[in-house]
Amino acid sequence: MNRQRSFIGFIVAGAIALLVIAIAGFYWFFAKSPANLIGSTSQPGAAIFVSKLSPVMVSLLANPDRLQALEQEEELSKLKTSLFAKSGIDYKQDIQPWLGNEITLAITTLDIDRDLENGQQPGYLLALSTQQPEKSREFVELLFSKRALAGANLAVEQYKGVKLISDNSQPEQDLLAGAVVGEDFVLFANDLKVLRNAINNVQAPDLNLTSSPEYEKATKQLPKGGLAVAFLNLPIVAKWQGLELPEQLYNSQIISLALNPKGLLAETTFLTSSEIVPPSPPLSKPVGALQYIPASAGLAISGSNLSNLGDSDVAKLWRQATATIYGSKEDVVSRLAKPLADVQKRWGINFPEDIFSWVQGEYAIALLPEEQTTPHWIFVVEKSEAVEQGVTRLDAIASSNGLSINLLTIDKQKISAWTELTTATKKSDVKKGASFSIETKVQGLHTTLGNYEIFTSDLETMDEILTIKDNSIIDNPNFKDSIAAIPLPNQGYIYLDWTKSQNLLERQVPILKLVEVLGKPFFNNLRSLTVSSYGTDTRSLKGGVFFKLNNS
Repeated sequence: MNRQRSFIGFIVAGAIALLVIAIAGFYWFFAKSPANLIGSTSQPGAAIFVSKLSPVMVSLLANPDRLQALEQEEELSKLKTSLFAKSGIDYKQDIQPWLGNEITLAITTLDIDRDLENGQQPGYLLALSTQQPEKSREFVELLFSKRALAGANLAVEQYKGVKLISDNSQPEQDLLAGAVVGEDFVLFANDLKVLRNAINNVQAPDLNLTSSPEYEKATKQLPKGGLAVAFLNLPIVAKWQGLELPEQLYNSQIISLALNPKGLLAETTFLTSSEIVPPSPPLSKPVGALQYIPASAGLAISGSNLSNLGDSDVAKLWRQATATIYGSKEDVVSRLAKPLADVQKRWGINFPEDIFSWVQGEYAIALLPEEQTTPHWIFVVEKSEAVEQGVTRLDAIASSNGLSINLLTIDKQKISAWTELTTATKKSDVKKGASFSIETKVQGLHTTLGNYEIFTSDLETMDEILTIKDNSIIDNPNFKDSIAAIPLPNQGYIYLDWTKSQNLLERQVPILKLVEVLGKPFFNNLRSLTVSSYGTDTRSLKGGVFFKLNNS
């Protein structure tokens, strides 16, 4: 009997949608009442019901009715209606009067009956905080009475002083179990075993999530006033996905969402029992290499020291994350940076060995999106003796690939160009025979400006850099606002201008179209996102993603 589909259809899917819409609606909150838009507590109170072996727990720490500004978009109203439409429950009448300031959803176990023959049947637990216990009890009674009228066979039992109600439905019907526990929470689950275990976890504190050392360390990283939080037990998440991780450095992850005066900041911390060594010393200000990145860039990556990137803890985290999420080495970043990957393939080079190994100072990488063509790229690196040797090596690689190295001048600036000669056939009179023309195709260019060596994909981009003046990305108000939200010192930035890169992203990562549909209010107002790593704890890796929203 597949007992998970009922809870997904009736409660879980609705709860997830509620969390998505809530996050998407934070934009509207900020615009209208920022002072009131903070979480009621810094930690989920429902963690006492969740096993410390749970792979995932997600919590909204604010009452969804505080999203009143969304009502004008009718998104929240539609969600409230559809969430309980199947059960005949009216949200405003039956739930709104008692619903408190927390909604927590957790996967409590990977397999309820531990029977591999009938497949994995995860246990789902939904905890709703209540501010009026009696009204919430009336709601639970009403919900199950309506299910009985619809043909379900109800069962009632007392378990350790708690009244549990469930239905003994036929396999083709939905199954649901519910209870009001104490004065604070209403619980729903897709199996009675899940409810019983939740009660056991409260009465035997060493079983629940709050007794987990990993969770305790993780919650210390949470900011005050966060609106939502998620905790992941990474080894169990990988097991849930049926994956064998080739490399596992990080044991758990915690994510929090909080409002910032300019948008929404999602902070995450990965915890490990190993000593973490940062890939490079932290930066106290944005790197100077960014002064050569045009404001038109759709994607910009900046930092220092790429020479040990492959062996850094950030790289180990990325390999663990991509294996967990994708089950393969292919990931979103490789698709986004396809123009650079094409260069690597065409030239027969290896970025870590042939380029990253000699980048020990500042660097900046950027893509300038084009609607109909492949994005143009820019690579800026701080000059050093190792960089000079690296450029000489790249010239040798270009020559071995049949490219010519030519010197050009643009506005008195000397530029080295890697060019390829090609022939093109022209239409001609039959008596005269075919005629040919020789064309020069630029495969890349580089030049020195100040203390930086600059590489570009084409002449147009190089010309834009030479005439950049006060129109670089560091002069872009949107970029300034975004990096201002990221704590200092840090390891640099990954900046993505959503409005300029949306078409490129959708072409390279088709699943984003589905994500956009699910989070339409959010993506309609997304201006950009900025990613960075920061923090000084040697047992954790902390970072954040700042979402800059329109009109914020």
